[in-house]
Amino acid sequence: MKLGLEGKIVLVSAGSQGIGLAAARGFHAEGARVAICGRNQSRLDAARALMPGSLAISADVTDAADIARVCSEVAARLGNVDILVNNAGGPPPGLFQDLADQDWQDAVNLTLMSVVRMTRAVLPAMRAQRWGRIINISSFGVKQPVPRLTLSNSVRMAVLGWAKTLSEQIAADNVLVNTVCPGWTETGRIAGLLGPRDVPNPARDAILADIPLGRFAAADEIANMIVFLGSAAASYVTGTAIAVDGGASRGYA
Repeated sequence: MKLGLEGKIVLVSAGSQGIGLAAARGFHAEGARVAICGRNQSRLDAARALMPGSLAISADVTDAADIARVCSEVAARLGNVDILVNNAGGPPPGLFQDLADQDWQDAVNLTLMSVVRMTRAVLPAMRAQRWGRIINISSFGVKQPVPRLTLSNSVRMAVLGWAKTLSEQIAADNVLVNTVCPGWTETGRIAGLLGPRDVPNPARDAILADIPLGRFAAADEIANMIVFLGSAAASYVTGTAIAVDGGASRGYA
């Protein structure tokens, strides 16, 4: 299958580690011109070294001015973004009774508004050229709530509603909007929640027992879906939310 990604300009937010980095490397391997952004300069430098010719920009996606600066710099140095991968670290875990108003506002700014602002910045050029891909990285929690992830389960549903609505508004311009919903994936975030995978943890064992494939995903396995959705091969796919979770979510859709 030819993915038709050679020369396409891809912007991946939170692209210096985890699923974001895996996606950026996947697009780079297909010949795309890749830009990433992230908050940690040393991780950005390490990521850029893995992708010769890539662009890495230090930025915080919770900051509207940073988002505008990143998108402007990518356009100036590489050209208009063809494929936007909206990615950000998830909100912290917590039970409802432990969450204050500021926790909710922070989660909205990180998870919803970063996606809205990034898309707003690149969408006019996509519509003008009548080709574009917007891919949001979410969680299988939008299919089946994950215990204790009150903020993530809630605010990610807002992103899903936004993405579905937007997909209908811009389909006529051949700009496609899809959401990838990873399951449990071996990333730094999961290590922070559950500890290293080589250290016994009953919580990790319980999660593994509930995944039909019996293991966590590798970041590259999530990236494969992201790269496909960004490609010419996915030309009739829009408005979807696709779980890549080893069968962990039990719903039909």
